[in-house]
Amino acid sequence: MLWAVDAACGIRSAPAGVARADPTGTGECFAMKSTIAAIDFGTSKIVTLVAETSGGQRCDIIGAGKCSYDGFLEGEWNNPADLNDAIHRSIEEAQNQAKRKIREINVGVPGEFTRVYAVETSVSIQGADPQVTPRHVEKIFANADKELGPVRGVVVHRSPAWFMIDGGKKTLEPVGQKGAELKAMVSFVVADTFFLDDVMARLRDMDLTVSGFFSSCTGEAMLYLLEEDRDRTAFLIDIGYLCTDVMAVEGDAVIFQKTLPVGGGHIAADVAEGLSIPLDSAEQIKKEYVYQMPTVSQSYTVPSGDGVKTETFTQEQVAAVLEPRVDEIADMIRECIDDSGIKLRDWSVIYLTGGGLSLNRGGKDYLSAKLGKTVRETVKRTIKMSSPIYASAMGLMDLIIDTIEAHNAPTGGMAGGMKEFFRSLLGG
Repeated sequence: MLWAVDAACGIRSAPAGVARADPTGTGECFAMKSTIAAIDFGTSKIVTLVAETSGGQRCDIIGAGKCSYDGFLEGEWNNPADLNDAIHRSIEEAQNQAKRKIREINVGVPGEFTRVYAVETSVSIQGADPQVTPRHVEKIFANADKELGPVRGVVVHRSPAWFMIDGGKKTLEPVGQKGAELKAMVSFVVADTFFLDDVMARLRDMDLTVSGFFSSCTGEAMLYLLEEDRDRTAFLIDIGYLCTDVMAVEGDAVIFQKTLPVGGGHIAADVAEGLSIPLDSAEQIKKEYVYQMPTVSQSYTVPSGDGVKTETFTQEQVAAVLEPRVDEIADMIRECIDDSGIKLRDWSVIYLTGGGLSLNRGGKDYLSAKLGKTVRETVKRTIKMSSPIYASAMGLMDLIIDTIEAHNAPTGGMAGGMKEFFRSLLGG
Protein backbone atom coordinates (compact mmCIF):
# COMPACT_ATOMS: atom_id res chain seq x y z
CA MET A 1 0.00 0.00 0.00
CA LEU A 2 1.33 3.44 -0.90
CA TRP A 3 1.07 6.29 1.56
CA ALA A 4 1.05 10.07 1.27
CA VAL A 5 1.90 12.74 3.83
CA ASP A 6 -0.26 15.54 5.25
CA ALA A 7 1.20 18.87 4.19
CA ALA A 8 0.93 20.94 7.33
CA CYS A 9 2.66 18.75 9.87
CA GLY A 10 4.25 15.73 8.23
CA ILE A 11 1.66 13.20 9.36
CA ARG A 12 1.61 10.05 7.32
CA SER A 13 -1.87 9.29 6.04
CA ALA A 14 -3.67 7.07 3.60
CA PRO A 15 -4.57 8.26 0.11
CA ALA A 16 -8.12 9.34 -0.68
CA GLY A 17 -10.52 6.47 -0.25
CA VAL A 18 -8.24 4.56 2.15
CA ALA A 19 -8.68 4.62 5.91
CA ARG A 20 -6.13 6.69 7.78
CA ALA A 21 -3.44 4.71 9.60
CA ASP A 22 -3.95 4.71 13.36
CA PRO A 23 -0.52 4.59 15.05
CA THR A 24 -2.09 3.63 18.38
CA GLY A 25 -3.83 0.65 16.90
CA THR A 26 -6.76 1.42 19.17
CA GLY A 27 -8.88 3.96 17.28
CA GLU A 28 -8.60 6.18 20.36
CA CYS A 29 -7.22 9.67 20.72
CA PHE A 30 -4.86 10.86 23.44
CA ALA A 31 -7.78 11.93 25.62
CA MET A 32 -8.18 8.25 26.45
CA LYS A 33 -5.74 5.66 27.64
CA SER A 34 -4.10 3.88 24.73
CA THR A 35 -1.22 1.56 23.94
CA ILE A 36 1.32 2.07 21.16
CA ALA A 37 3.73 -0.53 19.81
CA ALA A 38 6.78 0.15 17.63
CA ILE A 39 9.53 -1.99 16.15
CA ASP A 40 12.95 -0.67 15.18
CA PHE A 41 15.47 -2.51 12.98
CA GLY A 42 19.09 -1.80 13.92
CA THR A 43 22.14 -3.27 12.24
CA SER A 44 22.64 -5.89 14.97
CA LYS A 45 19.41 -5.97 16.97
CA ILE A 46 15.65 -5.58 16.64
CA VAL A 47 13.97 -3.57 19.40
CA THR A 48 10.23 -3.60 20.07
CA LEU A 49 8.73 -1.03 22.45
CA VAL A 50 5.28 -0.86 23.97
CA ALA A 51 4.23 2.52 25.39
CA GLU A 52 1.12 3.49 27.31
CA THR A 53 -0.34 6.99 27.13
CA SER A 54 -3.01 8.53 29.30
CA GLY A 55 -4.84 11.79 28.71
CA GLY A 56 -2.03 13.32 26.68
CA GLN A 57 -0.14 13.96 29.89
CA ARG A 58 1.84 10.79 30.37
CA CYS A 59 3.71 8.24 28.32
CA ASP A 60 5.57 5.32 29.78
CA ILE A 61 7.46 2.40 28.27
CA ILE A 62 5.74 -0.66 29.72
CA GLY A 63 7.46 -3.29 27.58
CA ALA A 64 10.69 -3.66 25.66
CA GLY A 65 12.01 -6.59 23.67
CA LYS A 66 15.47 -6.90 22.13
CA CYS A 67 16.77 -9.63 19.86
CA SER A 68 20.16 -9.86 18.19
CA TYR A 69 20.21 -10.74 14.50
CA ASP A 70 22.48 -10.49 11.46
CA GLY A 71 21.15 -7.11 10.37
CA PHE A 72 21.47 -5.59 6.91
CA LEU A 73 24.09 -4.09 4.67
CA GLU A 74 23.87 -2.16 1.40
CA GLY A 75 20.10 -2.47 1.15
CA GLU A 76 19.77 -6.19 1.81
CA TRP A 77 19.11 -8.46 4.79
CA ASN A 78 22.24 -10.41 5.68
CA ASN A 79 20.26 -13.47 6.76
CA PRO A 80 16.64 -13.22 5.54
CA ALA A 81 15.87 -16.84 6.47
CA ASP A 82 16.29 -16.10 10.22
CA LEU A 83 14.67 -12.67 10.20
CA ASN A 84 11.14 -13.78 11.07
CA ASP A 85 12.34 -15.63 14.16
CA ALA A 86 14.24 -12.55 15.38
CA ILE A 87 11.19 -10.31 14.82
CA HIS A 88 8.97 -12.79 16.68
CA ARG A 89 11.31 -13.04 19.68
CA SER A 90 11.66 -9.26 19.98
CA ILE A 91 7.88 -8.76 19.87
CA GLU A 92 7.19 -11.66 22.23
CA GLU A 93 9.57 -10.29 24.88
CA ALA A 94 7.93 -6.85 24.66
CA GLN A 95 4.46 -8.40 24.95
CA ASN A 96 5.45 -10.43 27.99
CA GLN A 97 6.85 -7.38 29.77
CA ALA A 98 3.87 -5.19 28.87
CA LYS A 99 1.33 -7.93 29.53
CA ARG A 100 -0.37 -6.76 26.34
CA LYS A 101 -1.02 -8.63 23.12
CA ILE A 102 0.33 -6.64 20.15
CA ARG A 103 -2.01 -6.76 17.17
CA GLU A 104 -0.98 -3.56 15.39
CA ILE A 105 2.50 -2.11 15.25
CA ASN A 106 4.37 0.91 13.89
CA VAL A 107 7.58 0.25 11.98
CA GLY A 108 10.74 2.33 11.89
CA VAL A 109 12.49 2.49 8.53
CA PRO A 110 16.30 2.49 9.02
CA GLY A 111 18.50 5.02 7.27
CA GLU A 112 19.90 2.25 5.07
CA PHE A 113 16.47 1.96 3.42
CA THR A 114 15.70 5.68 3.05
CA ARG A 115 16.79 8.69 1.03
CA VAL A 116 16.36 12.34 2.00
CA TYR A 117 15.42 15.11 -0.42
CA ALA A 118 15.47 18.79 0.66
CA VAL A 119 13.38 21.06 -1.56
CA GLU A 120 13.32 24.87 -1.48
CA THR A 121 10.20 26.60 -2.76
CA SER A 122 8.22 29.82 -2.30
CA VAL A 123 4.77 31.39 -2.64
CA SER A 124 3.69 35.01 -2.99
CA ILE A 125 1.53 36.70 -0.35
CA GLN A 126 -1.09 39.12 -1.62
CA GLY A 127 -3.87 41.31 -0.28
CA ALA A 128 -4.35 44.69 1.34
CA ASP A 129 -2.69 43.45 4.54
CA PRO A 130 -0.41 40.64 3.32
CA GLN A 131 0.48 38.17 6.04
CA VAL A 132 1.17 34.45 6.20
CA THR A 133 -1.85 32.22 6.78
CA PRO A 134 -2.14 28.44 7.20
CA ARG A 135 -3.27 28.36 3.59
CA HIS A 136 0.09 29.77 2.45
CA VAL A 137 1.86 27.04 4.43
CA GLU A 138 -0.33 24.40 2.77
CA LYS A 139 0.56 25.87 -0.62
CA ILE A 140 4.27 25.75 0.23
CA PHE A 141 3.98 22.01 0.87
CA ALA A 142 1.94 21.52 -2.29
CA ASN A 143 4.61 23.33 -4.30
CA ALA A 144 7.34 21.25 -2.66
CA ASP A 145 5.45 18.08 -3.63
CA LYS A 146 5.40 19.20 -7.26
CA GLU A 147 9.07 20.19 -7.26
CA LEU A 148 10.05 16.87 -5.72
CA GLY A 149 8.38 15.08 -8.60
CA PRO A 150 8.32 11.31 -9.05
CA VAL A 151 10.71 9.43 -6.78
CA ARG A 152 11.62 5.78 -6.48
CA GLY A 153 10.02 4.69 -3.22
CA VAL A 154 7.38 5.99 -0.82
CA VAL A 155 7.41 9.27 1.12
CA VAL A 156 7.08 8.32 4.79
CA HIS A 157 7.92 11.68 6.34
CA ARG A 158 7.81 15.32 5.35
CA SER A 159 8.70 18.30 7.51
CA PRO A 160 9.96 21.90 7.28
CA ALA A 161 13.56 22.83 7.94
CA TRP A 162 12.66 26.53 7.97
CA PHE A 163 10.37 29.26 6.65
CA MET A 164 11.51 32.73 5.62
CA ILE A 165 9.48 35.88 4.92
CA ASP A 166 10.95 38.37 2.44
CA GLY A 167 14.45 36.99 2.88
CA GLY A 168 14.45 37.65 6.61
CA LYS A 169 15.26 35.44 9.58
CA LYS A 170 14.50 31.72 9.41
CA THR A 171 11.58 30.56 11.53
CA LEU A 172 9.35 27.56 12.10
CA GLU A 173 6.34 29.71 13.03
CA PRO A 174 5.59 31.91 10.00
CA VAL A 175 1.80 32.20 10.38
CA GLY A 176 0.76 35.77 11.18
CA GLN A 177 3.96 37.40 9.99
CA LYS A 178 3.67 40.14 7.35
CA GLY A 179 5.44 40.10 4.02
CA ALA A 180 5.17 39.63 0.26
CA GLU A 181 6.91 36.24 -0.13
CA LEU A 182 7.06 33.07 1.95
CA LYS A 183 10.00 30.78 1.23
CA ALA A 184 10.70 27.40 2.81
CA MET A 185 12.88 24.32 2.77
CA VAL A 186 10.87 21.10 3.01
CA SER A 187 12.50 17.75 3.69
CA PHE A 188 11.13 14.46 2.33
CA VAL A 189 12.17 11.05 3.62
CA VAL A 190 11.56 8.40 0.97
CA ALA A 191 11.59 4.72 1.93
CA ASP A 192 12.53 1.83 -0.35
CA THR A 193 9.52 -0.22 -1.37
CA PHE A 194 11.56 -3.40 -0.83
CA PHE A 195 11.76 -2.74 2.91
CA LEU A 196 8.10 -1.67 3.21
CA ASP A 197 6.74 -4.63 1.26
CA ASP A 198 9.04 -7.19 2.86
CA VAL A 199 8.43 -6.14 6.46
CA MET A 200 4.69 -5.73 5.93
CA ALA A 201 4.48 -9.26 4.48
CA ARG A 202 6.52 -10.75 7.32
CA LEU A 203 4.38 -9.07 9.98
CA ARG A 204 1.17 -10.01 8.17
CA ASP A 205 2.26 -13.65 8.32
CA MET A 206 2.47 -13.19 12.10
CA ASP A 207 -1.11 -11.82 12.17
CA LEU A 208 0.17 -8.30 12.84
CA THR A 209 -1.07 -5.18 11.07
CA VAL A 210 1.32 -2.35 10.24
CA SER A 211 -0.25 0.89 11.50
CA GLY A 212 2.39 3.12 9.97
CA PHE A 213 5.95 3.45 8.69
CA PHE A 214 8.17 6.16 10.21
CA SER A 215 11.71 7.42 9.64
CA SER A 216 13.88 6.16 12.51
CA CYS A 217 16.64 8.68 11.69
CA THR A 218 14.19 11.59 11.86
CA GLY A 219 12.82 10.46 15.21
CA GLU A 220 16.30 10.04 16.66
CA ALA A 221 17.40 13.48 15.48
CA MET A 222 14.30 15.25 16.77
CA LEU A 223 14.48 13.62 20.20
CA TYR A 224 18.18 13.88 20.95
CA LEU A 225 19.27 17.15 19.33
CA LEU A 226 18.46 20.37 21.14
CA GLU A 227 16.17 22.75 19.26
CA GLU A 228 18.67 25.59 19.44
CA ASP A 229 21.35 23.40 17.85
CA ARG A 230 18.97 22.23 15.13
CA ASP A 231 18.10 25.83 14.35
CA ARG A 232 21.80 26.48 13.70
CA THR A 233 22.19 23.23 11.70
CA ALA A 234 23.74 20.23 13.44
CA PHE A 235 25.08 16.83 12.45
CA LEU A 236 24.19 13.56 14.16
CA ILE A 237 26.56 10.60 13.73
CA ASP A 238 25.11 7.21 14.69
CA ILE A 239 27.83 4.55 14.56
CA GLY A 240 26.06 1.21 14.73
CA TYR A 241 27.37 -2.32 14.39
CA LEU A 242 27.46 -2.66 10.62
CA CYS A 243 26.51 0.83 9.40
CA THR A 244 27.07 4.46 10.29
CA ASP A 245 24.32 7.03 9.67
CA VAL A 246 25.44 10.61 9.02
CA MET A 247 22.59 13.12 9.30
CA ALA A 248 22.42 16.89 8.89
CA VAL A 249 19.53 18.40 10.80
CA GLU A 250 17.97 21.84 10.53
CA GLY A 251 14.78 23.01 12.20
CA ASP A 252 12.34 20.12 12.35
CA ALA A 253 13.90 18.17 9.49
CA VAL A 254 16.72 15.91 8.46
CA ILE A 255 18.03 17.70 5.36
CA PHE A 256 20.81 15.24 4.51
CA GLN A 257 21.33 11.59 5.35
CA LYS A 258 23.80 8.99 4.17
CA THR A 259 24.53 5.49 5.44
CA LEU A 260 28.14 4.36 5.42
CA PRO A 261 28.77 0.58 5.24
CA VAL A 262 31.09 0.48 8.27
CA GLY A 263 30.54 0.29 12.01
CA GLY A 264 31.60 -1.20 15.33
CA GLY A 265 31.44 -4.74 13.97
CA HIS A 266 34.20 -3.95 11.49
CA ILE A 267 36.36 -2.62 14.34
CA ALA A 268 35.87 -5.89 16.25
CA ALA A 269 36.63 -7.97 13.14
CA ASP A 270 39.93 -6.14 12.65
CA VAL A 271 40.85 -6.77 16.29
CA ALA A 272 40.03 -10.48 15.92
CA GLU A 273 42.16 -10.81 12.82
CA GLY A 274 45.02 -8.64 14.01
CA LEU A 275 45.37 -10.36 17.40
CA SER A 276 44.38 -13.84 16.17
CA ILE A 277 41.60 -14.21 18.74
CA PRO A 278 37.92 -15.25 18.49
CA LEU A 279 35.41 -12.58 17.50
CA ASP A 280 33.71 -12.76 20.91
CA SER A 281 37.00 -11.90 22.60
CA ALA A 282 37.61 -9.12 20.08
CA GLU A 283 34.15 -7.71 20.85
CA GLN A 284 35.08 -7.59 24.53
CA ILE A 285 38.29 -5.70 23.79
CA LYS A 286 36.46 -3.29 21.49
CA LYS A 287 33.95 -2.49 24.24
CA GLU A 288 36.63 -2.03 26.90
CA TYR A 289 39.09 -0.11 24.74
CA VAL A 290 40.07 3.30 26.10
CA TYR A 291 41.04 5.85 23.48
CA GLN A 292 43.98 8.22 23.90
CA MET A 293 45.42 6.39 26.88
CA PRO A 294 49.16 6.12 27.60
CA THR A 295 50.40 2.77 26.31
CA VAL A 296 51.76 1.69 29.70
CA SER A 297 48.59 2.23 31.73
CA GLN A 298 46.10 -0.10 30.10
CA SER A 299 45.94 -3.78 29.17
CA TYR A 300 43.17 -6.12 27.98
CA THR A 301 42.69 -9.73 29.12
CA VAL A 302 40.34 -12.05 27.24
CA PRO A 303 39.75 -15.81 26.88
CA SER A 304 41.96 -17.47 24.30
CA GLY A 305 40.72 -19.62 21.45
CA ASP A 306 40.41 -22.74 23.60
CA GLY A 307 38.13 -20.91 26.04
CA VAL A 308 40.18 -21.94 29.08
CA LYS A 309 43.38 -19.92 29.05
CA THR A 310 43.45 -16.16 28.87
CA GLU A 311 45.57 -13.78 26.84
CA THR A 312 46.61 -10.26 27.76
CA PHE A 313 47.31 -7.51 25.23
CA THR A 314 48.86 -4.13 25.84
CA GLN A 315 47.29 -0.84 24.84
CA GLU A 316 49.90 -0.50 22.12
CA GLN A 317 49.11 -3.93 20.65
CA VAL A 318 45.38 -3.25 20.53
CA ALA A 319 45.79 0.29 19.21
CA ALA A 320 47.85 -0.97 16.29
CA VAL A 321 44.98 -3.11 14.97
CA LEU A 322 41.96 -1.16 16.23
CA GLU A 323 42.64 2.50 15.61
CA PRO A 324 43.33 2.28 11.84
CA ARG A 325 39.72 1.14 11.30
CA VAL A 326 38.39 3.94 13.51
CA ASP A 327 40.54 6.38 11.57
CA GLU A 328 39.02 5.04 8.35
CA ILE A 329 35.50 5.51 9.71
CA ALA A 330 36.38 9.07 10.77
CA ASP A 331 37.77 9.81 7.30
CA MET A 332 34.57 8.50 5.69
CA ILE A 333 32.44 10.63 8.02
CA ARG A 334 34.49 13.75 7.28
CA GLU A 335 34.29 13.11 3.53
CA CYS A 336 30.53 12.54 3.83
CA ILE A 337 30.06 15.86 5.65
CA ASP A 338 32.18 17.67 3.05
CA ASP A 339 30.25 16.09 0.17
CA SER A 340 26.89 17.00 1.74
CA GLY A 341 27.33 20.61 0.65
CA ILE A 342 26.21 21.74 4.11
CA LYS A 343 28.67 24.10 5.70
CA LEU A 344 29.51 23.60 9.34
CA ARG A 345 29.90 26.99 10.98
CA ASP A 346 31.76 27.73 14.20
CA TRP A 347 28.55 27.40 16.19
CA SER A 348 27.37 24.20 14.49
CA VAL A 349 27.47 21.05 16.62
CA ILE A 350 28.27 17.42 15.82
CA TYR A 351 26.64 14.81 18.06
CA LEU A 352 27.65 11.17 18.44
CA THR A 353 25.42 8.22 19.35
CA GLY A 354 25.12 4.49 18.67
CA GLY A 355 27.01 1.64 20.28
CA GLY A 356 29.96 1.56 17.87
CA LEU A 357 32.09 4.27 19.52
CA SER A 358 30.13 6.49 21.93
CA LEU A 359 30.19 3.92 24.76
CA ASN A 360 34.01 3.86 24.83
CA ARG A 361 35.88 6.11 27.21
CA GLY A 362 37.62 8.72 25.08
CA GLY A 363 35.79 7.64 21.91
CA LYS A 364 33.97 10.93 21.43
CA ASP A 365 37.15 12.96 21.92
CA TYR A 366 39.10 10.70 19.57
CA LEU A 367 36.53 11.24 16.81
CA SER A 368 36.53 14.97 17.54
CA ALA A 369 40.30 15.13 17.00
CA LYS A 370 40.02 13.23 13.72
CA LEU A 371 37.21 15.44 12.40
CA GLY A 372 38.77 18.67 13.61
CA LYS A 373 35.41 19.65 15.14
CA THR A 374 33.94 19.44 18.62
CA VAL A 375 31.87 16.28 19.01
CA ARG A 376 29.32 16.02 21.81
CA GLU A 377 27.31 13.21 23.34
CA THR A 378 23.59 13.37 22.68
CA VAL A 379 21.40 14.81 25.42
CA LYS A 380 20.22 12.31 28.03
CA ARG A 381 16.47 12.57 27.48
CA THR A 382 15.27 9.53 29.39
CA ILE A 383 16.00 7.60 32.55
CA LYS A 384 14.90 4.26 31.21
CA MET A 385 16.73 2.87 28.19
CA SER A 386 19.11 5.82 28.13
CA SER A 387 22.00 3.94 26.50
CA PRO A 388 22.99 5.12 23.00
CA ILE A 389 22.21 1.63 21.70
CA TYR A 390 18.50 2.45 22.18
CA ALA A 391 18.66 5.93 20.64
CA SER A 392 17.03 4.90 17.37
CA ALA A 393 14.17 2.98 19.02
CA MET A 394 13.41 5.73 21.53
CA GLY A 395 13.54 8.37 18.79
CA LEU A 396 11.13 6.29 16.73
CA MET A 397 8.61 6.13 19.57
CA ASP A 398 8.98 9.90 20.11
CA LEU A 399 8.18 10.56 16.45
CA ILE A 400 5.13 8.27 16.53
CA ILE A 401 3.71 9.99 19.61
CA ASP A 402 4.43 13.44 18.21
CA THR A 403 2.61 12.44 15.02
CA ILE A 404 -0.42 11.20 16.93
CA GLU A 405 -0.60 14.42 18.91
CA ALA A 406 -0.30 16.57 15.78
CA HIS A 407 -3.04 14.48 14.16
CA ASN A 408 -5.32 15.04 17.14
CA ALA A 409 -4.53 18.76 17.49
CA PRO A 410 -7.45 21.11 16.69
CA THR A 411 -7.56 22.44 13.14
CA GLY A 412 -5.05 25.26 12.80
CA GLY A 413 -3.49 24.30 16.12
CA MET A 414 0.07 23.26 16.71
CA ALA A 415 1.21 20.16 18.57
CA GLY A 416 3.10 21.30 21.61
CA GLY A 417 2.47 19.34 24.76
CA MET A 418 4.19 16.20 23.59
CA LYS A 419 7.41 18.08 22.90
CA GLU A 420 7.82 17.30 26.60
CA PHE A 421 6.87 13.69 25.91
CA PHE A 422 7.75 10.66 28.03
CA ARG A 423 7.28 12.80 31.12
CA SER A 424 7.56 9.80 33.35
CA LEU A 425 10.95 9.01 31.82
CA LEU A 426 12.54 12.45 31.50
CA GLY A 427 15.69 13.01 33.47
CA GLY A 428 15.10 16.72 33.90
